[in-house]
Amino acid sequence: MKAAVYLGKDQMEVRDVPDPQADPDSILVKVKSCAVCGSDIRIFHHGNSRVRPPQILGHEAAGEVAAAGANVRRFKTGDRVAIGADVPCGECSFCEAGIGNNCQINYAMGYQFAGSFAEYVLLNRTVVNYGPVHLIPANLDFDEAALAEPLACVLNAVELTGIKLGDTVVIIGAGPIGCMIIPIAYMSGAAKVIVVQRSRPRMEAARRFNAGAYICSSEEDPVSRVLEETGGLGADVIFTANPSPESHAQALYMAKNRGRINLFGGLPAGSSVTLDTNIIHYKELCVTGAHGSLPRHHRQALDLISAGRPDIKPYISHRFPLEKIHEAFTAAEGHLGMRVVVKP
Repeated sequence: MKAAVYLGKDQMEVRDVPDPQADPDSILVKVKSCAVCGSDIRIFHHGNSRVRPPQILGHEAAGEVAAAGANVRRFKTGDRVAIGADVPCGECSFCEAGIGNNCQINYAMGYQFAGSFAEYVLLNRTVVNYGPVHLIPANLDFDEAALAEPLACVLNAVELTGIKLGDTVVIIGAGPIGCMIIPIAYMSGAAKVIVVQRSRPRMEAARRFNAGAYICSSEEDPVSRVLEETGGLGADVIFTANPSPESHAQALYMAKNRGRINLFGGLPAGSSVTLDTNIIHYKELCVTGAHGSLPRHHRQALDLISAGRPDIKPYISHRFPLEKIHEAFTAAEGHLGMRVVVKP
């Protein structure tokens, strides 16, 4: 089969690799769509301790079951399935507690397990039994279903942060994830959503998602503007949906007393952030993180997309064949597009 094989930092090559074979406990999926995530880009440029080259990346996927092992009961040949990233081991104390995204083994598609920038992806016994693999609702196409994975991550972050009725929410970063938070924040009860974005072209592209205010942080001080938008009190909830250390520090100054800050965006390895913890102390802030999602979030995301909440189509801006994987990554790194989908 054809696959985009990650060979090391800034090295990826589309080549022929052996077809994966399903055993009695696994399923083989013909990949129809796989979106490019920011973490794929970080791995490509900086590597990751869980990814040992050569490896196939890609974890926001959807496709059709081409073969199912004799012991598999949940899926059959011909089923349309969406596939997420984080795979609980199913046996450790974290998985038993229902928080498998905190599993210390930390399995994930496109990391330890070969991903979906390929014509086929093999889902082993652990993925089939414990992972985020779900049937696609009949009214969704493969591209839409693939975006259940990033939406699931949004649902996890919003759940952890606890948006309340009437809250003002700030989202720092207007990429696809940041823009997905906008409708979910409103659905969760937010009265006002404010988007902060450094790139004006990216900010202008994000206006279609109808936040209450947009702030271009390269042209004006975002902290002052957030305080202005909130009557000097600050925001109830802040999400840092970007890879910028500066935004983590700024979030403290934007927050209302007893506000909640979610450090959503992962930072490049080796990054450091200086925080004035007195602000956390005296404002009684709650600072949390959000890493990936649980299989139940993936199912919820599919149900929400199926119901049109949100309409996921505007979040897809580009489509590329597998042979143009490098162009797909370049488009995903740009400031004009949203989610980029690779079509093996």
